[in-house]
Amino acid sequence: MPIAQLISPHALDARKDEPGLVILDCRFALEDPDYGQRSYAEGHIAGASFADLERDLSGAVIKGVTGRHPLPEPGTLVERLQAWGINDDSDVVLYDDGPGAFAARAWWLLAWLGKREGVFILDGGLKAWHAAGLPLSLDAPSVTPGNFSGQPDMKLLLSAEQLQQRLGQPTLTLLDARALPRFKGEVEPIDPVAGHIPGAQCAAFTDNLGSDGRFLPAEQLKQRFAAQLGQRSPSDLVAYCGSGVTACHNLFALCLAGYPLGSLYAGSWSEWINEPSRGVATGQ
Repeated sequence: MPIAQLISPHALDARKDEPGLVILDCRFALEDPDYGQRSYAEGHIAGASFADLERDLSGAVIKGVTGRHPLPEPGTLVERLQAWGINDDSDVVLYDDGPGAFAARAWWLLAWLGKREGVFILDGGLKAWHAAGLPLSLDAPSVTPGNFSGQPDMKLLLSAEQLQQRLGQPTLTLLDARALPRFKGEVEPIDPVAGHIPGAQCAAFTDNLGSDGRFLPAEQLKQRFAAQLGQRSPSDLVAYCGSGVTACHNLFALCLAGYPLGSLYAGSWSEWINEPSRGVATGQ
């Protein structure tokens, strides 16, 4: 079974009452941290629990040390996943408003903890659900705590120090998921320093999607990333972004395209710039 799987709105609607299926609503907005919880309260897919990026899918921020969305402590995350009813053999469906960035963060966290089967992202998210004419619910889900027993796979992670040591190596493919103007350092609406990690390539996560907001076909995604990889091995690929969230979208898309799960620099740009000795590049 492939590690990255999509599910359509109608397929989810047909399965949403299936015993053992767990649905997580991962909606979030960087400019309005309460948006997701508020939106969930106003209507969600029936049976879904709410997973908040900052309270559930991230750890504590340490100013000047971590990035904006550090990884949660594994034991705490396992407890949250159990509280949402996830078992080791559960099928899990993740959704957000549509682009999939926050759903992909939850997907990566599950993969990090060893759950690499039966995890789906709703293709097109809630936007596609609405377009299909499917209803929302105001009811709180009925949840039986699960027995999920994941353990973190640290081989999927790279620290800032480890990445710094690899910069300049000809085997490294370093992909930045932010939009091109931020990558080039022309604008920086969030972090105090503009630019990108030296040697990185811009691979905006939004380019994984078609005009309808759904993921491109696997063959198109493969062509996209083949151009980024060149002759380098995909096993040496590292993904990052502003804070370790949208980079997971690229890692999911890479797996959809048939590539192995790459490494994540979870601290990403917002952690990298905490240390002035780390290089900063601008332009293309």
